[in-house]
Order: sequence, then C-alpha cells, then structure tokens
Amino acid sequence: MQITRQADYAVRAVLYLSRLGMGNRAATSTIAEDQHIPPSFLAKIVSQLSIAGLLHTSRGARGGVTLARNCEEITLLEVVEAIDGPIRLNECAHSDGMCAFANDCPLVSIWQDAQRDLVNRLSSANFAQFVGKQV
Repeated sequence: MQITRQADYAVRAVLYLSRLGMGNRAATSTIAEDQHIPPSFLAKIVSQLSIAGLLHTSRGARGGVTLARNCEEITLLEVVEAIDGPIRLNECAHSDGMCAFANDCPLVSIWQDAQRDLVNRLSSANFAQFVGKQV
C-alpha cells in the first residue's frame, strides 16, 4: 500500500494552513508555489478537502483557503481518506467474504491487525502535532 501523490500533496497543504493558524487565509497559488504542488492539481485537492469539510474556500480579492476546523481537530487519517478513500491493506482486511480463503486463511488476522494499527495511528495524529516540525 502506498499513499498517493495526491494525498501527500493534500497533507502538505493542510500542514501549510495549520502553520498559518486558524482563520488565516492563503491563496492556492501561494500554497502551490511554497509546497511545490502543480497549481491545477492543488485546485482539485482543495476542492476535495472542502467537500470533506476540512477546508473553507472563498473567491475574490480577499479570497483564499482556510482550515474549516482547528488543526488539533484534523487528523492525518481524515486528510488521506478525503483524497484516497478508506485505508485498505487488502480486501480480506477490509470486509468479510471478499476472499475465497477467508474461512481457513492463517493470514487474515495479521492483515486485519495491521490495518487496524495503521488506521489507529493515522487517526491519533492531528496536525497540531506537526506545526512546529520542519518538513
């Protein structure tokens, strides 16, 4: 499993806004330049994060992008899943009955444990934890 480039860019954009602080706006062009994200790609990412309720966007001379919630309330899991969808290591770790070998597979529990551990780790990491750290 690998986080997509789009999810990585989304994480960097939310971290950038977290460093600005709640209520402070940034132009997408500024975020794109600072974070080395293609501007057209960032526009799509910002739209998805806005739909997920993580960012607010506004147009016009005083427009820009802001966090929709405090960075303490936004988890790494929320940002990744807003872009990539639910975390899945493989089908048998996600739902029952997807694998023909599920009833007698010796690996199913390790896949389910690993997925649960990853989801728990990402959901316990909020952006306030990363604000003071260098990228």
